[in-house]
Amino acid sequence: MKYLLNNSTDPYFNMALDEFCLENIVLDEPYFYLWRNRPSVIIGLNQNAYSEVNLKYLEENGINLVRRVTGGGAVYHDLQNLNYTIVGWQAANDTAAPCASHPIRANGRGGVLPPAATGPAVIVNALRELGVPAELTGRNDIFVEGRKVSGYARRVSKQQEIIHGTLMYDVDIDTLTHVLDTPGSKLNAKGIGSVKSRVANLKDYLPGFKSLDEVQAALQDILANGDHQMELTESQLNEVRIMAETKFSTWDFIYGRSRQADLVRKAKLPCGTVEAAISLDRGLITRISFSGDFMFDEPPTELESVLTGCRFERAAIVELSSSLSIPKHFKGATINDFLGLLFE
Repeated sequence: MKYLLNNSTDPYFNMALDEFCLENIVLDEPYFYLWRNRPSVIIGLNQNAYSEVNLKYLEENGINLVRRVTGGGAVYHDLQNLNYTIVGWQAANDTAAPCASHPIRANGRGGVLPPAATGPAVIVNALRELGVPAELTGRNDIFVEGRKVSGYARRVSKQQEIIHGTLMYDVDIDTLTHVLDTPGSKLNAKGIGSVKSRVANLKDYLPGFKSLDEVQAALQDILANGDHQMELTESQLNEVRIMAETKFSTWDFIYGRSRQADLVRKAKLPCGTVEAAISLDRGLITRISFSGDFMFDEPPTELESVLTGCRFERAAIVELSSSLSIPKHFKGATINDFLGLLFE
């Protein structure tokens, strides 16, 4: 397969590149690129950020939250995780017209064109060439000896398909379990120890390689199979950068796409124990109520009214702080106490 080189570790740029290639870079056959992200949690297009991810842990540890354009569940990336993207025709012919104003066209080879949906099998075969006994298992996973080493997702647009996935080489499993461990989550239900026993790093199965750089180079050679590198123009790269800035790194896309969620927060404040019941839709507070044995000068009904319609994020609450009168509703409490209740 032909390939692109992508040395970016910016997760917002990399998600934008995936969408840009799906919508704009059309070849007569599939092409691929390998890439990495700095520590990030990548959630599926339709997932709720508030219920799927341990947002407090992400904030405390400087881990990015990113939304991708494909479905599936949340995954953790760090620089010891290798990602792959394969893009190609979803149809088994090349009769459809290019869907971009500036497509790249390769020389056609004739015959039936392989769809990008063969991507997972291609990756499994490449891993086997490296000596890893990989196999496709379940809905969207690659396993080695009963343990998961990769997950993948796909999307179709205008008869073109993208499939992208992870290859855990030496990922920090402790961090992976913490960022995805939320009340009611799969990790929480199955237990951290159980999760660790069900996932594996490819490093354990590749003793002949000294680093992920070496593994990446070997996979690049196998997947390319002698084919040549493609290059994006500076104009196309600039379009990707703009998409990263105006869409993929924005609050509206990351949090604002989150559908309805109900949260309960509870904390011991100077006024007593306070429990906040919060309903969210697209990242906005649609309902909030406070209960508990706390002392107050006035009940928090006014506070509940002011917060309704506000973004559920720390900065937005701080911006409203002058009109919240926290000590009046929670005697002796400060805005920082209140923020701790909502977000910690």
